[in-house]
Amino acid sequence: MDSVRSDRDGARSRIPVALKILIAGGFGAGKTTMVGSVSEIRPLQTEEVLTGADGADDTSGVESKRTTTVTMDFGRITITEDLQLYLFGTPGQDRFWFLWDELSQGALGAVVLADTRRLADCFPSIDYFEQRGTPFVVAVNCFDDRRFGADAIARALDLDPDVPVVEFDARQPVAARNVLIELVEYVARRQLAAAGAR
Repeated sequence: MDSVRSDRDGARSRIPVALKILIAGGFGAGKTTMVGSVSEIRPLQTEEVLTGADGADDTSGVESKRTTTVTMDFGRITITEDLQLYLFGTPGQDRFWFLWDELSQGALGAVVLADTRRLADCFPSIDYFEQRGTPFVVAVNCFDDRRFGADAIARALDLDPDVPVVEFDARQPVAARNVLIELVEYVARRQLAAAGAR
């Protein structure tokens, strides 16, 4: 793809490469918060109030949560003048997982958010991306002062040794941006390794 074009005055300008990234994880892990904190545009959010009427919303560990994503979150961030990331936050509840196949079409990779208060909730996301061969990093959203360390989290989640695990605060734009950069670099390393193995 040619990323250089000429404008009306004949000057050459770059067309940035746009990459699609999924932000996944369990209910209440911080997906909407991450997309909102790092997006340079006003994020699209499809939040609805939790009703608890059908018992599907287990708020153990996240009792203050009042809304949930029912379709997706969407945001955009420019990493360099040549690279933009389009962020698609997935819904975290089981009943909305049918949307994941559509959202994952064409994705470069994924960030799986892990909340140490509900660590088991990120297993379905990890399984989903492992089964499809989608590269992912695990980002441990540090909501409080509890720290378990990246190695301990990787062991608890039984991750392959090469899967990056990073700790961050989804509310901090720089921290969220660094997680996205980690994912892009991880995908690049995998692609280089695959090319070298041929």
